[in-house]
Amino acid sequence: MNSDLNLNLYKIFYEVAKNKSISAASKNMYISQPAISKAIKNLETDLGVVLFYRTLNGTVLTEKGQELFEYVEEAFNSFRIAEKKMNENKNLEKGSLSVGVPSHIASFYLMDKIVEFHKKYSKIDITVVNRPSRELLKLLENNEIDFVIDTMSFKDELDCFNVKKLKNFSHCFVTLKDSNYLEDKDIYSLKDLSDVPLILPVFHSSHRQHLNALAKENNVKLGNVLSIETSELVYNMVKQGLGVGYILYDMVKDDIEKGKMKEIKVREHLPEVSLNLIYREKNLTEAPLKFINDFLEK
Repeated sequence: MNSDLNLNLYKIFYEVAKNKSISAASKNMYISQPAISKAIKNLETDLGVVLFYRTLNGTVLTEKGQELFEYVEEAFNSFRIAEKKMNENKNLEKGSLSVGVPSHIASFYLMDKIVEFHKKYSKIDITVVNRPSRELLKLLENNEIDFVIDTMSFKDELDCFNVKKLKNFSHCFVTLKDSNYLEDKDIYSLKDLSDVPLILPVFHSSHRQHLNALAKENNVKLGNVLSIETSELVYNMVKQGLGVGYILYDMVKDDIEKGKMKEIKVREHLPEVSLNLIYREKNLTEAPLKFINDFLEK
């Protein structure tokens, strides 16, 4: 191995491995494909190992290549954090904040805090990323976002992060104010809902699984169900008058208070979810730390 470390070779290796393609790395780095191939060959020669298998579908890491990639990825993630820390100062006159959050949580929990933070620290660049939960964790793992705010409960996937509970949210059943799916009562039971059109989260979601467990516990079979992938779509289906929706109360609180929707209160205690702050403490720089301390934890 050469005593002089050529970081450019590792950068090229990282791009090829990440994109699984020499042509994609070539486009991203504005380097010709022959130059990319030569750089990879030089690195393999320096290290005395084969890093990639070349296939018809692209490039695949060898076992040694995968091992190297994990080290190199960690190193370049550290470079990104170091660069960000160098570009910030304690007065927050420059810097950036990148938050990963599902869109329905952003709408009723996060956006007012983002607005308040922006008014106070207008020179901080702010990015809000809306993706499915597992994609947000991958972005966090790659240090592409500062932290995640979500209700996810993937314990095995959260073990490598710091997790702090922010608050609990309750579910509710809700429908349009003037709907006549049910007799007019103050309190209902899950059994009363067994035959009305229900708009529920999809079966594999944790929200639905917890509701199904509660129904089973009370010997209730929920029928006539429209299963929806996202909370926003559940909300919109309720607004269209298609049935009784199962949703986080805070998403429909304003509609209930303004008389546009009505809550269907049940005697059974509906499941709650914990809203968590997910992060890596060592990677937090001044702007995200300030946002967490002043706007999330106060």
